[in-house]
Amino acid sequence: MDARIQQSVVVNLSNRPAPVHTGPFVIGIDPTTQSPNINYATPRPGAVITAADVDGLVQAFRAADRTPRLEYVAGCAPELESLLSAAGFAVEARHTYLCCRPGTLEIPATPDRYTLLTPDDDELRAALIGAQHEAFGGEPVATPADVARMRRSQEAGGFAVMAVTGDTCAGGGGAVPPADAVSEVAGIAVCAPHRRLGLAGAVTADLTRRLFAGGTEVAWLEASGEDSWRVYTRVGYRPAGQRLYMSMR
Repeated sequence: MDARIQQSVVVNLSNRPAPVHTGPFVIGIDPTTQSPNINYATPRPGAVITAADVDGLVQAFRAADRTPRLEYVAGCAPELESLLSAAGFAVEARHTYLCCRPGTLEIPATPDRYTLLTPDDDELRAALIGAQHEAFGGEPVATPADVARMRRSQEAGGFAVMAVTGDTCAGGGGAVPPADAVSEVAGIAVCAPHRRLGLAGAVTADLTRRLFAGGTEVAWLEASGEDSWRVYTRVGYRPAGQRLYMSMR
């Protein structure tokens, strides 16, 4: 499973607006943002990687005026961490990734007073992005580039779901366009006043259902804490491997 998940990341980054391919790596460059959470690299699964390859990767990041940073499935490049450390990278985080298949998905009831919708115009997209930013501790606003990024993902086959009560977007999430029947579910967020009601699980399950209805075979996501772990396992996700985040000091 590690190789299949890692390859889906390679494809996702290769579909960014201005990808850079250097040696065994692909950097997903988005010219509209400097965010290292969007502009990062990953290795191709099974590739032989050398110190010279890492040096070339750093130079490519510098040429693109981006912070050198990687996200990858650790088991697909076991030698890479030591090479990156020697080049001046540091570990940001180690996260477990979980997978769901159609046979394990459990779909809970949507909490009363809430409706799950697809944001199918830019006003709704902006409302969802603003709620996500707020839930993650940022300002509840969406830039035109943020909205365009979500629209582009949907047009390429990805999904977005927002939880609405009245005129308020309480949260939501998304799923990237599937690659070889594999897709990542990400950005699951619920604003503080709407937490502990089951919305995160309902959103996660609805996104996953939509993926499977379209032919996706494996949905995957990351759990970074005990609360999110409980949410995801309750709707049918199971631990499958480890992902590593590293960036230049």
